[in-house]
Order: sequence, then C-alpha cells, then structure tokens
Amino acid sequence: MSPTFSARRLRLGMPRRVFSQVLLMQVTIAAGVAVLVTGLFLAPLSKQLDHEAMRRALAIAETTAQDPQIAQGLLTTPPTEDGPVQREAERIRRATHAEYIVVLDRHWVRWSHPTTSQIGRKVSTSPSEALKGKEVMEIDRGTLGRSARGKVPLYDGRHRLIGAVSVGIAYDSVRARLIGVIPGLLAYAGGALAVGALAAWLIARRVHRQTRDLAFSDISALLAEREAMLHGIREGVVALDQGGRIRLLNDEARRLLGIGDEAVGRTPDEALGEGRTTDVLAGRVTGTDLLTVRGPRVLVANRMPTDDGGAVATLRDRTELEQLGRELDSTRGLIDALRAQDHEHANRMHTLLGLLELEMYDDAVEFVGEVVGDHRVTAEQVTEKVQDPLLAALLVGKATVAAERGVALWVSERSRLPDRLVDSRGLVTVVGNLVDNALDAVAGTPHARVEVELRVEGRTVVLRVRDTGPGVPLDQRELVFTEGWSTKQVPAHGKRGLGLSLVRRLAERQGGSATVDTAGGGGAEFTVVLPEALREPELEPGPGREPEPTARTS
Repeated sequence: MSPTFSARRLRLGMPRRVFSQVLLMQVTIAAGVAVLVTGLFLAPLSKQLDHEAMRRALAIAETTAQDPQIAQGLLTTPPTEDGPVQREAERIRRATHAEYIVVLDRHWVRWSHPTTSQIGRKVSTSPSEALKGKEVMEIDRGTLGRSARGKVPLYDGRHRLIGAVSVGIAYDSVRARLIGVIPGLLAYAGGALAVGALAAWLIARRVHRQTRDLAFSDISALLAEREAMLHGIREGVVALDQGGRIRLLNDEARRLLGIGDEAVGRTPDEALGEGRTTDVLAGRVTGTDLLTVRGPRVLVANRMPTDDGGAVATLRDRTELEQLGRELDSTRGLIDALRAQDHEHANRMHTLLGLLELEMYDDAVEFVGEVVGDHRVTAEQVTEKVQDPLLAALLVGKATVAAERGVALWVSERSRLPDRLVDSRGLVTVVGNLVDNALDAVAGTPHARVEVELRVEGRTVVLRVRDTGPGVPLDQRELVFTEGWSTKQVPAHGKRGLGLSLVRRLAERQGGSATVDTAGGGGAEFTVVLPEALREPELEPGPGREPEPTARTS
C-alpha cells in the first residue's frame, strides 16, 4: 500500500480528535433528526390532505343531490348536452372548483359531465355502493385521471332512489397543496438543523476544552494507565466528588482503611464512622502529612482539592516506620542508660581496685555485695508483683533508665498481675508508652517519681501510672489522646502524638477505656481498663485425675 493511498484513507476516515468526532456525530444526529421529523410530518400531512379532498368532494355531492332541479330534470328530461341537469351540474362545478360533477341514473348512464361527449354513456367506475343508498369516499382513477371522489345516492321528492351523484376533486390540486407546504417545512427543518449544528459546535468546543484536544484513543490509553498506576502504587488514593462522596478507591486505600467497594458513593462519615481519619478525608482537618490512626495502622494523610470542587487524598502506611522509630527511641534510651552504667561501673571498679590495693578486703566484699544486692532486690520486687515475664522485664529495664535520669520508678505495693495475659505484647505497648510519657513529664523536676500499679478484677486488668509532674490541664485531657497532638519536641525520625492515641485505641479495641485525671500529689494519673485481658485459671488436677491439656489442637 502506497503512502499516498494510506494518507488518503486516513483523511477520508473518522477524524481522530474528540472535538471533530463529537461535532461530526452531533451534526449527523441533528440532520438525521431533521429528516426523520420532516418525513414523519409529511406522511400524515399527505393522508390528511387526501381525506380533506374526499370530504370536500362528498360535501359537494351531498349539496348537489339536495338540489330539486337535479332530481326533477333526471325524471322529466333525457340526458342531453344542454339539458337542465347538465346546466345545473356545471353551475355547481364552476362555483365549487370541482373537477367534475356527474349525475347518473340507476342504469349507470351519465346525465352530466364536463366533457359533453360523455353524456348518455355509462360511467367507467362502479356506482353500486351509492345506488344502494351509501355514501362513498375514495381516491380512484377515471376518464379524467386520478381524483378524490365523493359519491352519494340521489332521491326524488318522495325519497325514492333514482340515481347517484359523483363529484371529483383533481388529485393534482391535492399534490400541489402538499408540495406548497414542503418549502416552508424545509425552511423550518433547515432552521432547526442550523440551531442543532450551533449547539453541537458549542458542545464540541466544551468537550475540546475539557479533553484538551485529545483523541479518543489517547483518552482510552490514559484511563488504562491511570487504572494501572492507581492499583499498582503502594500508596492509598481516595478521590471525592463535589458533594464529598467517595468516587474512587484504589487497592491500597481499601487495605489501609479496611473498607471495600460498598464505600463508593458514600461520604467518609458514612463509610468510616467518626474519627480523625474521617475528619482528614472530609477536609475538616487541614494541613500536610497529617497523622491519623485507623485500626492498628498509623497513617500519614494529605488532601488536595481538585478543580471540579472535589478532592484527592493520599494515605501512607507508617505503622512499621513508627514502630521502628519507637524502637529507636528505646534503643537510644538504653544506650544512654548503658553509657551511664558504664561510667558508674568504671567508678565502682576503680573503688573496688582501690580497696584491694589498700588491702581492705572486708570492705571490698561488703561493697560488691551492696552493688549486686541493689539490682537483685529491684528485680525481685518487680517479678514478685508482676509475674508476666515480658512486662516484668520491661519494668526492670524502665527502672534502670529512670534511675539514670534521676527518676524513682516504683511498682505499687497493691500491684498483683498473674502470668495469664491474653495479649502480653499489647499490655507491654500500653505500659511502655505511659511510663515513657511519665518519665518525660517528671525528668528534671525535684523528687521526681513515677508509680505503676497493676491490679486484677476478675479477668479485667486495671493499669494506673502516676507521676509527680505538672499534670494535664482539664481542657486538654481529651486532646492528649488525639492523633498528632503533643507538647514534646519532634524527634528526628518523625512526628509525635501517637503514643497515647495508640493506648486508647488498643484499650477501646478490647472494650476498655483510657482516661487521665489528677494524681494525689498533683501530677497526672493515667488509668487504662482492659476487660477480658486474662485467661481463665487452669484447674489443678485432683487425685486420680489426669491433668487437662493446656492447648487445643484442631
């Protein structure tokens, strides 16, 4: 195939641009509608004109049949060219502009006709229906050509049937009326087509601006690329329309928010319920890189308005990063504690070395016993009250860190926690966050003290963490549990304001609560209630009774 022929085929085919295609289709539709409407109008108009012509012919025939001179002449005179029937029929024909008026007797013989040579001859079409006393309307062809006809019976003065009257209206006059209507109709159709073409051009211009003069194939490719991009990226994307309803969710957004296709067409309040995530998506909370918590996930949300009045929100999963950041904070705290312990250990070793060099062996033994005993006593006190190994290890480590920071960390004498926790790691997260916040609040204050109390009420665990810090003002006691709200300096690895939010979210997921109040000494007292946090105690096997298995297998 030659390039010239290929280019010619391309030019003669459908245009590629959306503007041209929409304009061509709209003009074609407008022209088709105009032609269709014109045809639909002309078809009944032709029938209507035929019916009017037949009704007119019938009316003239009825008027002629009512003329007494016609009936009298038919009974008293022969059918001649200058007879009274011919003269009266011609007078009526000229007055009504009919093509012909034919008066005939019961033997089908004409007594009048525009062509006088036809008088005295039989008619060419059957008048049997009229001679039976019926009125007839029809379009038929006779000696004078095609005409619209009306036939009526003719009665004498005694109402005896003596003949019939047939009147014809030239069909050319009916066609002339129809043709006369067509120019005006075409003018209206042309005007409608022009208006339609103008409207099509305006619509095409609007489509041209909205599609930026792209071809349909380009739009199809862009849609395919958009679908691949939205469902391939590891960032959640939520698009909202002008009414604030969700109109698009990619796979990652469904996963992060825990919702499905049923959320499309609904507002964030209807799809997600109350919460900071809903407020961010709805635009009630503004800003960049907004922290929010959805279920067990920590999210970073950004919302950008669009030109059509809607918005697009992006969501990034920071759960693992936040956990790493907290582990980094803990590691740094431990490193600081180890560094301090290293200095303290070096000082103790120097002291011990000095006592040995001075040959003060008894004092050296006593000194080593005191140092080892202090650490042993602290660990024993914690494990005696808190029997869960993970939580006990956490509190021993926190006590060491607190001591290096000049804070006294105590486990309340009323604390009793058996080793039957359903979710040890969850409680470790709660205790770790509350103790860290309390240490930060009292650090650098005189007589700094943090007290941890863990009590059991049935299967419910009640945790209280008290400190001697400045406390939490009454108007901020709900704000401290809000995602992203914090009074601390932002760490290097990210943002603060998630610890207490996670504590409350974890407690509420277990059907419990997290609140803050004023401690007895004026500081803050955080209380967390965790229902169903303990397993049922195992039954002790009796005499001759086999112990029950501690775990079930399926």
